[in-house]
Amino acid sequence: MEKSERYQAGWEKLKEIDGEAGENVIESLKDISPELGTFIIEYAFGDIYTRDGLDLKSKEISVVSALTAMGTALPQLKVHINGALNTGSTINELKEIILQMSVYSGFPSCINAMNALKDVLNEREKQGIKDTIGDFSNTPIANRLKTGELELSKLDSTQVEKLKTAYNEFSPELVKFVLEYGYADIFSRDNLDDKYRQIATISALTALGTAQSQLKFHINAGFNIGLTEIEVKEIMLLMTVYSGFPSAINGMNVLKEVVTDRKKNKN
Repeated sequence: MEKSERYQAGWEKLKEIDGEAGENVIESLKDISPELGTFIIEYAFGDIYTRDGLDLKSKEISVVSALTAMGTALPQLKVHINGALNTGSTINELKEIILQMSVYSGFPSCINAMNALKDVLNEREKQGIKDTIGDFSNTPIANRLKTGELELSKLDSTQVEKLKTAYNEFSPELVKFVLEYGYADIFSRDNLDDKYRQIATISALTALGTAQSQLKFHINAGFNIGLTEIEVKEIMLLMTVYSGFPSAINGMNVLKEVVTDRKKNKN
């Protein structure tokens, strides 16, 4: 049976990104649901991954962060860790993305993802693949609270004050831990580009679907540090594949709200 153009384009994109790991997934479905394999190739890789609005490295960072945050698809996470390494991410960049998810989906999801990364690296080493280690973080922290305030202020100059106003009387510990751990210990680390950090966070929060106000903040923050509307739209479309259409629709609605608000504030 002749394959559609979508299938052919998707198959080539799957091989480009995931290589043998992706091909093995499709092969494993042939005896139980070849239709699922076809839909993965035609929709995920033919319709979505072939789009130009977000580069492949960013797409795979987006998927690794989302799958780490959801914590329910470790075999697929391993496939996309492979894909991230194949599309330009270094080992240390992937470690940073996983560490960052401790802020948004907790330590258990990070432990599982870090073990998945270790398994993938061991397998690639056996295959003779030598992956780039990348930069190590060398950020000195003299005062964690002050550092956290500075890091959060880089994303939005008003957010530290908003955080303190909202929680200082009720739970000052929460303010302290958000700033000291989330932004000093994690976000101040200097071996992952700020844009990739926001791509990872936006993807994870969209996939989780439980933190609309935080997603709104990080979309705004993404714009403030250089992400474009087109790039964030592509993240939402990508999430239709990994966390489903409802989460992507909700994420797109939050994006629409942010864009509308920013336009109003400019006028």
